[in-house]
Amino acid sequence: MIVVHHLNNSRSQRVLWLLEELGVPYEIKHYQRDKTTMLAPPELRAVHPLGKSPVVTDNGKTLAESGAIVEYLVDTYGQGRLKPPAGTDERLRYTYWLHFAEGSAMPPFLIKLIVDRIESAKAPFFVRPIAKGIAARIRKGFLDRQIGSILDYIESELGKHEWFAGNEFSAADIQMSFPCEVAAMRAGSGAARPKLAGFVERIHARPAYKRALEKGGPYELMK
Repeated sequence: MIVVHHLNNSRSQRVLWLLEELGVPYEIKHYQRDKTTMLAPPELRAVHPLGKSPVVTDNGKTLAESGAIVEYLVDTYGQGRLKPPAGTDERLRYTYWLHFAEGSAMPPFLIKLIVDRIESAKAPFFVRPIAKGIAARIRKGFLDRQIGSILDYIESELGKHEWFAGNEFSAADIQMSFPCEVAAMRAGSGAARPKLAGFVERIHARPAYKRALEKGGPYELMK
């Protein structure tokens, strides 16, 4: 039996969704973030040394990293579903977006999260202006431009096809859901990027997505 070690408000929500799309039985072991630090609890280190989520155990194997987990589950249980045929342009796009999600899209958003927390963190009055000044420079000199470029690129690519790999829904869309949801909720993509907003609406309407949300619990992105 597949066991998903599921941390609240984390990328492991995608794993639950993928398993619902595949119709594969699984169990969930829930973990809660520390309310002060927002870090994963130490119990996750007993599953994987880095103590992060998602982590999946299956038939004596322990798998971490979202992309690796998606590939394993699709290859092991997909029976040809959610993955374009080998040798096609769609397969090439599938592989690209499967890795783009964590390799290119998410790092700037994580930096933005850190910068946001620096700006809002409690600090001695004489330190606060310095911290906010540094955060503002990072935002204006790098983050805003970088995030804007990534979102414009995603918007352009979604203008070519309904889904990331092509005209058919695939596991690449599940992998790309997290950065797209983050963008829609925290980067003000909205009306300025209707293709991206439409993608988020489509995935939220999928029955498997809704089932995963019910089983995984409240899902407040990047908070």
